Amino acid sequence: MNHSKSKSRSLNSHGTISDISAEIRSGKISPVDIVKNCFSRIEKLNKNLNAFITVLGEQAIEEAKVAEKEIQNGNWKGPLHGIPIGIKDMFDTAGIRTTAGFEHFQNRFPKRDAVAVTKLKEAGAIVIGKTNMHELAIGTTSIESYFGSVHNPWNRQYIAGGSSGGSAVAVASGFCYATLDTDAIGSCRLPAACCGVTGFKPSYGLVNLEGVLAGEKADEKILRIAHAAFMARSALDVKILMDVFLNHETKSEIASSLNSKFRIGYVLNFHATEEIRSTFQKTRDVLFSLGHSFQETELDISPNFDSKTMEQDRKEVNRLFFQEVDLLILPTTTETVPKINAASKKGPIALSADNTFFCNYYGLPAINLPCGFDTKGLPIGFQIVGAPGKEHNVLELARQFQDVTQWHLRFPKG
Repeated sequence: MNHSKSKSRSLNSHGTISDISAEIRSGKISPVDIVKNCFSRIEKLNKNLNAFITVLGEQAIEEAKVAEKEIQNGNWKGPLHGIPIGIKDMFDTAGIRTTAGFEHFQNRFPKRDAVAVTKLKEAGAIVIGKTNMHELAIGTTSIESYFGSVHNPWNRQYIAGGSSGGSAVAVASGFCYATLDTDAIGSCRLPAACCGVTGFKPSYGLVNLEGVLAGEKADEKILRIAHAAFMARSALDVKILMDVFLNHETKSEIASSLNSKFRIGYVLNFHATEEIRSTFQKTRDVLFSLGHSFQETELDISPNFDSKTMEQDRKEVNRLFFQEVDLLILPTTTETVPKINAASKKGPIALSADNTFFCNYYGLPAINLPCGFDTKGLPIGFQIVGAPGKEHNVLELARQFQDVTQWHLRFPKG
C-alpha cells in the first residue's frame, strides 16, 4: 500500500494545526519557514496533481513575516495564526483572480474578500493559494476544469473527487494545512473521502457564503443547498477552523460534549459496493467498542429535490431522523475511487452523491473521516451526520474515532 505514517518532527508537512500552532506560538517554528516548506512541496508535486489554480508565492511569504513579528511581540491571534491554508476558487479574494475553474472567469479579479475568507484572515491564517475544482462546482470528479483535471495523490490515474478536488489533494499532499470549501451535494465530503482527509460541512447557514462568486448569476435552488465547508487533517483541526465562526454559546456546547456517549443510528439503506460495506462495518465495530449505543434505522436519504417542500422538510428533520438517535453513520461514497478514464465517460456526476446529498437537502452537519483503504490502495471514508445545530456532537464523535484510529495520519508518498 502506497502510504506512510506521519511523525512528530519540525516542519512536518503532514502535521496537524493543533500540533504546529503550539510550536509557532512558542517560537520553535517560524510561519515563514512553514510557508516556504509548503511552497517547496507545491513546486515539487503540483505539476502532476494540479491542486492549485493560483499560488500566492511572495504575498504569502510577506504575510508570514508579518505574522511572525506579531507573535514575537505577544500579539498571538489564536491557533490559526501563521498557518497556511488554501481557498477553493469559488470564494472571492480581493485582487486575486477567482475563477471557479471556468474559462469565462479566468480574468475575474474581485475587489473584496468573501466574508468567510475575511474571518480566517482575521484569525491569522495565511492564504497560500486558490484550489482547483470541478468547473462551476457542477460535478463530483474535478476532471472538468478549464485549468486541467485534478489528480488523486495516491494514484494519478484516479479522480480526486469533487467539486472541491484541488482542496482535498492540497491537504493530503502537504501543500497547506486546511482549506475553505463549499458543499452542495457532497462537494467537500466526497473528495475528502477520495483523498483520505477530514472534510466537514456545518449546518446550513452557519457559515456566511456572501462573496462566493459575488455578482455572478447563481441557480436559486443550488443556493438553498450550498454550505460552506472545510478540509483538514483531523477533527480537532476542523474544530479550530469552526471556532472562528462560532459564538461563545456554541463553543461551550462543544466543550460540554467532551467524552459523551451517543445514541448512534446505523443507516441500513445506504448505497454501497461490498468493499465499501465491509470497511464500514469495521468502523461501526470501533465506535461500538467506545461504548456508544446503536440502533439500526432506515431513513429517506434520497429526498426529491423539491425546493417548495424543502423548508418544511428541514423543520421536521428532527422528528424524522433524530427522535431516538443523536447521530447517524453511513459511508461517504457508494463505490471505491474510480479511474479518471472511466469517470470521464460517465459525465460530471460520475461519483455518486447518493449518500451525501440528503445532508445538504436537510441542512445537516456532516463530516467525512478516513476509515481504510481499498484493494488498490485508495482511501475509503465514512460520514457522521448530526441534527441541525449539533456540530458539537458530530465533531466530538469524530474526535473519539480519530483518537483510537490512525487512518487520518496516513498520507501519500511524495
